[in-house]
Formats: sequence, structure tokens, C-alpha cells
Amino acid sequence: MNIAIVGATGNVGRKIIEVLEKKELSIDNLYLLASSKSAGSKIKFKEKEHEVFDLENFDFSKAKITFFAAGGKISEKFAVNAAKNSIIIDNSSYFRMDPDVPLIVPQVNPEHLNDIKKNIIANPNCSTAQLVIALKPLHDLFKIKRVVVSTYQSVSGGGKASMDELIEQTKSVLDNKKVVSKNFTKQIAFNVIPQIDIFSDEGYTKEELKMTNETKKILDEKIDLTATCVRIPVLVSHSESVNIQFEKPFSLDEVKKALDNFEGCKVIDERSDGGYLSPVEAAGKDETFISRIREDKTTKNGLNLWIVSDNLLRGAALNAVEIAEILIKNNFYGK
Repeated sequence: MNIAIVGATGNVGRKIIEVLEKKELSIDNLYLLASSKSAGSKIKFKEKEHEVFDLENFDFSKAKITFFAAGGKISEKFAVNAAKNSIIIDNSSYFRMDPDVPLIVPQVNPEHLNDIKKNIIANPNCSTAQLVIALKPLHDLFKIKRVVVSTYQSVSGGGKASMDELIEQTKSVLDNKKVVSKNFTKQIAFNVIPQIDIFSDEGYTKEELKMTNETKKILDEKIDLTATCVRIPVLVSHSESVNIQFEKPFSLDEVKKALDNFEGCKVIDERSDGGYLSPVEAAGKDETFISRIREDKTTKNGLNLWIVSDNLLRGAALNAVEIAEILIKNNFYGK
């Protein structure tokens, strides 16, 4: 079993390496790939130093599975050609809405892996991944009509440069120095920015449209979803305030039981000071945490939730590795 990771030196690439180290997958050879700038550097995996190779020169026939974790432009340039010789699990947005590419959250729609047409599988947006894990067991029981979600997304969703910028800006504010914004449209330190990605003609940002379109593709085309996505000065973990309207009536006990029994979910809802999960506490953990579970009494069959999860881990790296585990377990569906 040979595995390659494109973008191995980035946030998600390094997290994939961490997840693979914890898993019991039997890996014969691990190929770490990045740009020529990073080629020659070393990354440790299972107590052994692995050299990073130049992506441009890599022969993808060497790898049975290749994780792409380097952004949409790299996936656009290399993934289709790589897929001629390797099964691609892509973390970028480039293939997500391609009708011939399955968009997978293993706990939610693994059956969509039965028909892999292009040798490419897409990972959803990290904010979508944690949302659908919480929606799936509730949709199965009560049939979701509509979802209104407001996100509170950490800067790690924008990559290492965005994390560095938050740290630098925070230092500048505390030292009364001029704040410089390079990766954000406004100051992020001690601030929130109600824009992630570019705006569409109708006023929604690309991030908001991703959540809508991806949720429909993964879970159910009939679900109406509207989102407002906000970047906040937190390093890791995305949070979401979610309002759901169901077709069927529910009880809170049924909701909590369904969520707590669903793989990947953990309910922490004590209705007391601190009886909920925050981004700092979710960082480094595999689960999607659900808190603040309560009825919305302003509408029929309405529910409010607070969802928080490590976006680099649960929303990206772990999701991708779990897809690989299913492929291996099922002997690559006859490929």
C-alpha cells in the first residue's frame, strides 16, 4: 500500500500525516509532495524522516491513493492526470460539484463511493463536513425542511499564512503598532469579518454557497439552506449556530439520543455555566460536538443547535483518511 500526499507541508497535509500516524493502516511507502520551494525538506512519519519531493516530477503510478491538500489551482493542474494512475482524494473545492465526482462524508453518505467514475473523490468544505454529520441522524428521523446557519470560522481555514497574520496582528494591537492586513479584507485581530471568499452577484460569498450546494449534494437536494459565514480571531476549530425546521415533530430527548448515538457526534449540553464546547476545547479532537440544544418555539418543529469541530482534523484530514479506509476495506470497489 503506497500513499502520496500533495501539499504535505501545509496545514491540512501535515494533519493528514498526523492522522495516518495514529491509524493502523499498513503503509509500505509514503510519498510527501510539495512545490519546488519545499522539495528536499524532511517531515517525520512513524519515527522516520521522509524527504519532501517536487510535485512537478512525481510519477503518480507509484501511489495507490493520493491525497490532494494544496488548494484548487493545484488540484486543477495535477489531479486529473494523476487520477489515471492513482485514486485521488481531493480536499479542495475544485471537483466538489462535479456530478461525476462523489462528495463524501464517510458517516453520512459512504454509499456514494460505490460509483467512482473519474478515480477522484471530493472532500467537502470543512464547515459543511461538521454540519452534515450533525444533520444526518436528525434528517433520517424527522426530515429536514430548512436550515439557517451562521458560522464562526477559525483563521486556519485560510491556511498557515492566515494563522500567522492573526498572531502578528494581535501582537501589533497589544504593542500599539500599525495593523497590516494581507490575507484578510479587514483587521482580524480583536475583530470579526463577515466575509469568507469572494462575493457572488446575489450577495452571498462563495463560502456560503459552498455550504448550501454541498449539503444538498451530500444529504438531500430538497433541503433549503441559507448561510452567513464569518471569520473570527480563533486559530483552530469552526463553530456554527444552526436553526433547523423539520417536517415531523420531535422531542429533545429523541434529538439528543440520535446525535449522541451517531458516529462522529458527541453531545455536551448541560445547560449550566460552561456546559457546552468552545473552539479551544474542540481543537485536536476527532468528534463534532453539539451543544445548546433547544426548541425554537417561533416556528413549527424548530430546533436550535451549537456545533463546533476542529476544521483541520474533522473537517479535512480525518474525513479524507476515513474515505481511504473505506476504499481499502472494500478493496477499492473492484478497481
